[in-house]
Amino acid sequence: MTRSKVGRDGPRCGAKLRQGEGTCTQVAGWGTGHVGEGSCKLHGGATRSVTKGANRVLLERQAAEQLARLDVAPVADPLTELSKLAGQVLAWRDALAEKVNELTSVRYENSHGGEQLRAEVALFERSMDRCVSVLAAIARLDIDTRLMRISEAQAEQVVQAIRRTFAAVDLTPEQQAQANIIVARELRALSNGSKS
Repeated sequence: MTRSKVGRDGPRCGAKLRQGEGTCTQVAGWGTGHVGEGSCKLHGGATRSVTKGANRVLLERQAAEQLARLDVAPVADPLTELSKLAGQVLAWRDALAEKVNELTSVRYENSHGGEQLRAEVALFERSMDRCVSVLAAIARLDIDTRLMRISEAQAEQVVQAIRRTFAAVDLTPEQQAQANIIVARELRALSNGSKS
């Protein structure tokens, strides 16, 4: 794609003029669906190839602008985040599986008479590959065991804090025994996801 200058209103078409000298000064993509990128309508900007290329450049520019605005917080717990990612990857695979199951054919005939694989099938295949890589990473890292160890360590810290609290308030042995029963019941209810 040729472009001469960037004017006050943004990039210009820049196509060589057929009559006379110089280049087109229309806004890039003028009269097309990709204003701001590529040739104008008068210089082939509405053709399929120019439209496709211009749309790709526009999408890349928008993605770069979006990435520049991202305010990313550091990952404090990569094990949990990887587990969440695995859940999202599996959900995406399942959603695509539903779409593929709705298809009556996995291929279709394009405008040139050739057969082409449906996009849904290609996306489903890619999602399965992604599942394999994420689940293999989890298996290699033994995340379930690590998360269980973290949970056990946190539970032990909670128990120690409760014991120190009981000791600090000078409970009688009977009161301490009763408090231990209540705390144990409440912790079981929390781990089961119910309320007492």
